[in-house]
Amino acid sequence: MLVSRSTRALPAASVDVLAVLVFAFVGRRNHAEATDLGDVVTTAAPFLGGLALGWLATKAWREPTRLAVGVGVWAGVVLGGLAIRAITVGIPPVSFALVTTAVLGVFLIGWRAAAVMFDRGCD
Repeated sequence: MLVSRSTRALPAASVDVLAVLVFAFVGRRNHAEATDLGDVVTTAAPFLGGLALGWLATKAWREPTRLAVGVGVWAGVVLGGLAIRAITVGIPPVSFALVTTAVLGVFLIGWRAAAVMFDRGCD
């Protein structure tokens, strides 16, 4: 069954948002901080802003599962999120930036790689 690109945009955006929320949840949990929804969303907020920037910059809604789009979205989340966090919370340590880059890369590019492999396997 063929799925139109526009039909993929909402689920793809939802997976991206979930990935950012999971990132924030795991980070808070690993640092023994509160993990209720409000705290997780507050922690995720700069990166959700970066996610919006990444989606706008790449026009991700056109082809949300393309790996190249995933790389652009990832860059937007990391660069935009770290910049927003630096402005609102303070400049994070380099270790935070490295972990953020790695984990969000696995999450945001990883699900797209799985989707591409699944699509190729179904042809």
